Amino acid sequence: MMHAGLELARRLEAAEALAGVACAQAHQRINPAVGAAVLEVAGGFAIFVGVASPLTHAVGLGMRGEVHADEMDRLEGFYGARGAAVSLDLCPLASASLVELLGARSYRVTEFINVLVRPLAGAEIAPAGTPVRLANADEEQLWARTVGRGFLEKDDLTAEEMDVGRAIWHMAGARCYLAFSGGRAAAAGAMAIDGGLATLFADSTLLGFRGAGLQDALIRERLRAAVGEGWDLATAATLAGSVSQRNYERHGFRVAYTKATLVR
Repeated sequence: MMHAGLELARRLEAAEALAGVACAQAHQRINPAVGAAVLEVAGGFAIFVGVASPLTHAVGLGMRGEVHADEMDRLEGFYGARGAAVSLDLCPLASASLVELLGARSYRVTEFINVLVRPLAGAEIAPAGTPVRLANADEEQLWARTVGRGFLEKDDLTAEEMDVGRAIWHMAGARCYLAFSGGRAAAAGAMAIDGGLATLFADSTLLGFRGAGLQDALIRERLRAAVGEGWDLATAATLAGSVSQRNYERHGFRVAYTKATLVR
C-alpha cells in the first residue's frame, strides 16, 4: 500500500515544478517575446510564460520547510513586475507557515485539483482499442492545435494560444501523443518522465469526440510506454470530481491528495 505522505508529495510536487521550469525554457526558445521567466523561491518555483497563460503559476512552495515573509515578497514582486496576478498551487502537506502567510495576505481559493497516482511495478496494460500513437516530428502544429481546441472549446486559436501547446511540445523530455477517430486527430495528451515518475498531462479531446474513449486510449498507451521502460510510478492531476478524474480512476489511479489553487 502506498502512503500518501510528505515524501510522496515532495516527489510529485517537485516533478510538477520541474515540468513548469522546462515549459518556461521552451517558451524562451520558441517565442522570446513572451518574456518567459522562472524564480526559485520558498522551496518551489514561480513560473511566468505570459500574463494570460494557464501555465503561469507557482508550484512546490513550502514543501521543504518553513516559508518566510520575505520569500512571499519576492514571489509577489516577480509576478507584479510582469503585470501578472499571483496564482499558486497549495499542497495540503506544505508547511503551515505558508498557509498562515497566504491567509494574512488575502489570498483566496479559485479551484481544487486532485493529484492522482498509481504504482507501475508489475503492471500489465492492455493495448488501446482506439488508434493512438506518439506524434510524428512534423506534427507539432497538429498536436498544439488539437490540445488548444480541446481545452478552449473553439476552432480558431490565436498565436498565443497555439504557443501553449507548442511550448509543451518543445519541453525537454516531453512525449506528445495523438488519438484518432475516423482518421482524424481528435484528442491529444503528453507525458513527462522524471526519476522513474511518469507524469501524464495536457489531456484534451475535441468537443464532438468526447465520450468515445479517446482519453482512455491516451491513458492506456502512455501507461504502456511507462511500464515498458520500467518506471515505478505514474501521476496525473485533474479538477476534483471531473470526467478526467473518473477516467484515470478506471485505470487504477487513486487520489493522493487534493490541493488548492489560490490567487491574490
